[in-house]
Amino acid sequence: MQTTEAQTLHIVRCPNCGNPAERHYLLTHQLTQTQCHACDYLMITCSQTGKVIEAYAPGLFARPLVS
Repeated sequence: MQTTEAQTLHIVRCPNCGNPAERHYLLTHQLTQTQCHACDYLMITCSQTGKVIEAYAPGLFARPLVS
């Protein structure tokens, strides 16, 4: 774990491929960013609400909203 004045970094498992990934807590912007360099996974969420700001996960497909 690394900490700077406005950011904390944890090493976590990538939810897409399982390899080590980085989770950045951007305190001044109230964002959480998880990124994996092995599979190019990216997820940025609001730390307060949990809402997804941006996401990219190669190999994962969204289910249709309408059946």
